[in-house]
Amino acid sequence: MTDIIYNFSAGPAVLPLPVLGKAREEMLSLHGIGMSVMEISHRSKHFETILESAKKGIRDLLQIPWNYQILFLQGGATLQFSMIPMNFLARNESADYVITGAWGEKALKEAERCGKINTIYSAADSGFNSVPAQDELRFTPDARYIHYVSNETIHGVEFKYDLDGGGIPVVCDASSNILSKPIEIEKYALIYAGAQKNIGPSGVTLVIIRDDLLEAVPKNQHSMLDYRKLAEQGSMLNTPNTWGIYLIGLVCDWLKAQGGLAAMKGRNEAKAALIYNAIESSDGFYRGHAQAGSRSIMNVTFRLPSEDLEVQFCSEAAAQEMDGLKGHRSVGGIRASIYNAFQMDGVEKLVEFMADFAGRNG
Repeated sequence: MTDIIYNFSAGPAVLPLPVLGKAREEMLSLHGIGMSVMEISHRSKHFETILESAKKGIRDLLQIPWNYQILFLQGGATLQFSMIPMNFLARNESADYVITGAWGEKALKEAERCGKINTIYSAADSGFNSVPAQDELRFTPDARYIHYVSNETIHGVEFKYDLDGGGIPVVCDASSNILSKPIEIEKYALIYAGAQKNIGPSGVTLVIIRDDLLEAVPKNQHSMLDYRKLAEQGSMLNTPNTWGIYLIGLVCDWLKAQGGLAAMKGRNEAKAALIYNAIESSDGFYRGHAQAGSRSIMNVTFRLPSEDLEVQFCSEAAAQEMDGLKGHRSVGGIRASIYNAFQMDGVEKLVEFMADFAGRNG
């Protein structure tokens, strides 16, 4: 087996090789200072430069206006499921939730602890195989915010548009497709994302929050759950993940060198199209989960004729240096996660293997 294999994991996921190479070069001595980034004080001038570079990278790539704050937090997107309603939803208020998969359901469950939640759309009855069109959504006029997940990794469905709340603040879990394409940032009041798919390593949570939302935070909020205090302290209310933020800066530099988010969108669509075409041309041996108009370009999910064949598929793929293809434990099947850093040659190898496997077992 070679040193590097094709990693189809849903997250933590593949990182760009140039980023890993740069991190290896600077592991023992960051910028020649004689200390690792994991050793330097988060209050030092060295880390201040790293933090500002990472923030600038995110702001540049997403074209974020200055009335938004960029935070690097901890606790994952899962903590955000609770933080958002704790900051913006009082007991006598309501929020609208759009449910298109397992992560939306988890966010809903946590939010229900804080106030009234209106499930204005759910794709549960269809097995979460699609997302709604904008004109299918009917918002509650006095909702404090609208929450949705832009890409559901488990079921492999993705919104192809930026949801318009019609004046109601839009909150989005973009953990698995942020930085994969350009977005209309000003349609959002708050975007959050776990870093471990397209942004960097696990252990950092990106939050992009509009200034007017910060003013709505209740004054008696717990400090580490208070967006206003976290923003005022520049993501350093406690010790941040210095190593993770350093890598985020490197990933942003790499993305810029690739041509930015418009270029990444084209590459990602081309990668996904190869796999979806392989599914469609298999005479039913492979069955895609998502409806055509809702297919994720980050997480391609499909089934084989039997669970035994799915186990065999994953085993044989692993023997050919393709790892992480087993679907989520809650739904089974196969899942190929092909985030920004996943290379086209890995997709081509998978597609060749799919054709061979179907020919031998169909």
